[in-house]
Amino acid sequence: MPTILEGGPEYNKLIFNYDRSWTDDLPICKVSGVGYLTRQRYDELGQRREELESEDISLRCCYDDAGVVWLYGIFNGHNGAETARFARDRIAAEILLGQLPTTEMDQTAKEIIQQSFLSVEGTYLETIDNKLLQRANLLLQLPEGISHYDAYQQYPQIIEKLKELEEELSCGTGASIAILKNNRLYVANVGESRVLLCKTDKDDVMRVIQPTVDHNLTNLDEVMRLTNLGLNISDGKINGAYKDYEELSAASAEPVIAEPHIVGGITIDSSYRFMMIASPGLLKTLEEATGTNQVNKELALLVVEQLRVQSTLTGVAQAVVDHIARIYHDTYEAQDNAIGATRPNIMLMIRNFNFAMPNAITEQQHSWNGSYDQDTAVNFTETTTSTSTDPSSGSVKAILPYVDFSEFNSNVNKAKAQGKLPSNINFFYE
Repeated sequence: MPTILEGGPEYNKLIFNYDRSWTDDLPICKVSGVGYLTRQRYDELGQRREELESEDISLRCCYDDAGVVWLYGIFNGHNGAETARFARDRIAAEILLGQLPTTEMDQTAKEIIQQSFLSVEGTYLETIDNKLLQRANLLLQLPEGISHYDAYQQYPQIIEKLKELEEELSCGTGASIAILKNNRLYVANVGESRVLLCKTDKDDVMRVIQPTVDHNLTNLDEVMRLTNLGLNISDGKINGAYKDYEELSAASAEPVIAEPHIVGGITIDSSYRFMMIASPGLLKTLEEATGTNQVNKELALLVVEQLRVQSTLTGVAQAVVDHIARIYHDTYEAQDNAIGATRPNIMLMIRNFNFAMPNAITEQQHSWNGSYDQDTAVNFTETTTSTSTDPSSGSVKAILPYVDFSEFNSNVNKAKAQGKLPSNINFFYE
């Protein structure tokens, strides 16, 4: 049954169904691309089995109403894609049909973004009230104290229906979005998907900046918040979706919330090269396949490599995704422990700002400025922001490139000794 947004006349025009979204009619951003693969399992013979539907949902569109607003996002669903689709459609409506300021009013924009997330959460909770009521009524039909085995033997239909409802209620999603208006970028996230910005500094060294914050149990702020609610998280995880579940019933308030971490506005100038939005599955897969503890940098280097050879941004994103999946498979196959392993859904979105693609089919793939010299060395540093709203802050550490540049460096040294280096190019080498 379709769901209609509540609100003014514009909202009431929007009817959502899962065969087609209203966002399908919005112009797609042509300086962006998406690549993805569905979850893959290894059976008892070690053969790969892919699932048919991806639980990760993307959004990359623009809306022209008193100034163009560009909206990008990845919604990483779990236990199904239904909630991810719901969140994508509602967030898009809240943001694009809202009144984002036309001038640099960062606090106002942040308040609108925060309210959008909370509004979507509230509307979603209303949609599952009926399911919670059905579950409660079914549980009342079972004798008190009956074992699960006896209940399944005596009341199989009730148990099957309860199982179906539990699966529907356990469906959820994380979200990372980026909003660009008048060259001001706002980033917001709930969950573990990341927005990553790549820019060059005054020395033409490219830096990877992570304005988003992972909301998981490696985040000390999250651990403290949940502990203060009375939850025992000593086992390193929390199962369940809402406080109604036994695992979360001890909490003094709702532990699973949609309070986003928001950063902005960031002025996107010519130093910004491109933006990435990566799903948790992609980051986890790359970490497990390579053993890296600098996954943001590794991902950025893979993107740069493909930007230099692919002809479209979708081609870039898909090539990176395919490469990560391949090295993940090769790693498990080499270790002879693929049986029972699962590679999660993986998705990557790329938005080009200022990185020239020499093989681009159309000029649009270069975004608004194609001045970046492809021969400039890409020598990454990585910046991670925690709770700071300034994406240029954070600890910066020099890191080694993913690709072995030893042969390149040797040739550069020879050319330098012979006085053959081009004067208009800065070479950074070890």
